[in-house]
Amino acid sequence: MSVILTAVATLGAIGAGSAGILYLISQKFKVEEDPRIQEVQDALPAANCGGCGFPGCAAFAAACVKAESLEELNCPVGGQETMDRVAAILGQTASKTAKKIAVVRCSGTCEERPRLNLYDGATNCSIAAALYGGDTGCSFGCLGLGDCEESCAFDAIHINPETMLPEVVEDKCTACGACVKACPKDIIELRKQGPKSRRIYVSCVNKDKGAVAKKACNVACIGCGKCQQVCPFDAITIENNLAYIDDDKCRLCRKCVVVCPTHSILELHFPPRKETPPPAKEEAANATA
Repeated sequence: MSVILTAVATLGAIGAGSAGILYLISQKFKVEEDPRIQEVQDALPAANCGGCGFPGCAAFAAACVKAESLEELNCPVGGQETMDRVAAILGQTASKTAKKIAVVRCSGTCEERPRLNLYDGATNCSIAAALYGGDTGCSFGCLGLGDCEESCAFDAIHINPETMLPEVVEDKCTACGACVKACPKDIIELRKQGPKSRRIYVSCVNKDKGAVAKKACNVACIGCGKCQQVCPFDAITIENNLAYIDDDKCRLCRKCVVVCPTHSILELHFPPRKETPPPAKEEAANATA
């Protein structure tokens, strides 16, 4: 009996001693956390989407507290309202940022970009892109296998079964950038949402020369430069046979849309254009005839 009591006492002493040592170590190496980190985290939407560039809301909150300025920090899900709350907690000022939205820079539907073969493999864009250029003549366009759809935590992007192209649900898109990272073809981009959701952009990423691009897709950009010539704001550049519109410079005048011969420049949510009446001489000639 005394042996059992001795063993219990010994184990108890060892346990108590270990607990004491662990306590002393924890006190020596403990790290005091700024209580503002939890306050900032509570002000965030808790989406943990990584759109801010950090692994989650906790890491973003810590970065905000440690930063001298919030100029380079932004929560795309919470938007300006959330950043203003964070700034108020930290006694700083949040820079004004334009709301962004994901846009799909490919208009190569089944009608515009005919299929040349049938892909019968893993239904994954990353795998398909690593194996071959795609089942059409355009090796730059969307594969339509839905990596972007699977990556979205907000149910904001879906593959249209008829066009086989992704479509963004604007009311749900938070500009977290998950679909941008998921697309192996780099056809999804975050752009300014624009006033009244009006946007103009080149819906093509094909860098082939004009004739080759046009043969592969009817609505491919051919790099002709007509859009660049008519832009009064120097918002369009031509590089690698492809036009690109800078949304910081674009003033939505829509002159480029009219002159594009392949209709690869899209205009979204604009009012219908007014029809231009025929010249007076032409009307008189028609009346005489």
